[in-house]
Amino acid sequence: MTETKAKRASFLVFGVPAVGVEEADAVREVILSGWMGTGPKAKEFEDQFKAYVGRKHAVAVNSCTAALFLSLHALDLAPGDEVITTPLTFAATVNVIEHTGATPVFVDVDRRTGLIDPELVRRAVGPRTRAILPVHLYGRTAAMADLAAIADEHDLVIIEDCAHAIEATLDGRRAGTFGQVACYSFYVTKNVTTVEGGMLLTDDADLAARLKRLALHGMSADAWARFSDQGYRHYQVVEPGYKFNMTDMQAAMGLVQMRKIEPMLARREALWRYYDQRLRDLPFELPPPATSGSVHARHLYTILVDESRAGISRDKMLVELQRRNIGAGVHYVGQHLQPYYRDKYGFSPEQFPNATHHSLRTLSLPLSARLDEEDLESVATALTESLRAT
Repeated sequence: MTETKAKRASFLVFGVPAVGVEEADAVREVILSGWMGTGPKAKEFEDQFKAYVGRKHAVAVNSCTAALFLSLHALDLAPGDEVITTPLTFAATVNVIEHTGATPVFVDVDRRTGLIDPELVRRAVGPRTRAILPVHLYGRTAAMADLAAIADEHDLVIIEDCAHAIEATLDGRRAGTFGQVACYSFYVTKNVTTVEGGMLLTDDADLAARLKRLALHGMSADAWARFSDQGYRHYQVVEPGYKFNMTDMQAAMGLVQMRKIEPMLARREALWRYYDQRLRDLPFELPPPATSGSVHARHLYTILVDESRAGISRDKMLVELQRRNIGAGVHYVGQHLQPYYRDKYGFSPEQFPNATHHSLRTLSLPLSARLDEEDLESVATALTESLRAT
């Protein structure tokens, strides 16, 4: 009877996007225009996004994974080169390093925030280190001033993984303005969505031009420029590239989302406060407060479920929430625990104790500007009832 009372009538989808009629109308307009590939909408989206973040150049691509890969590829990494990054991230952050032939070098994270530890980064720098790839996690920025100082000292490149941190700031600067390149995600669960999509930002004009070429087959002119009303223009393949461009259909949705970015952030902040208040007496570790003087992008509300304290494991809690029609996520099981990286590099859980601590306990609750307090109350009730079910 208790379980039935706690069960929602419909399943609460984790990461449901805050999209509606305006986005649908924008996509429909592009479809009816006759130009659905990369064109004027993608250029407009690039211009608006770089202006929002505060960088000089933007390249819209089809995913953050593509953005990360292109950034590393443009560095001309070679086998034996090393990139320092965090194990507590999505697979894409590390996979792209492997795809370039370089070697990922993991360092542990802060126990409270899950962010990469700058002091451990400093210790990990060696003669083969070429780049640092920090991840702004859950909406919170990494310690970029410290990381930038390390990079300057050793002449390293910083590539920022900003997939969780579009709106985030640190010391008055937006995430994505500290490194040579910043990479963003517009996946369906992200704060700004184009369903699939990504963006590269940089202040380096030559690098931006190369990234744009690489994103579309290494051609000197994109398809829109070749077939525009200004007359046909022949293209030249100046280096072998990839098919990573963003379409105007995606960009049209992104432009609508950009108009809503601040109201959506304000809504997620209100929901975040609701969770903080509602869950404060439950036996979970809640997200730490935002750093003073910063803006937290409020991307993922992630709790830590410690079985010794809660009487239930994280994985059992996931099952109990699912039974009560609540979708939840795990961000992340560290890459040092994934079979490929564990076996290839001989990683063990003990090498990165803080990342392992998070990997075994982290649980992300539904958070979206589309949700309301009633939705969050159903999550809190399901959590409470799941604790009682053990």
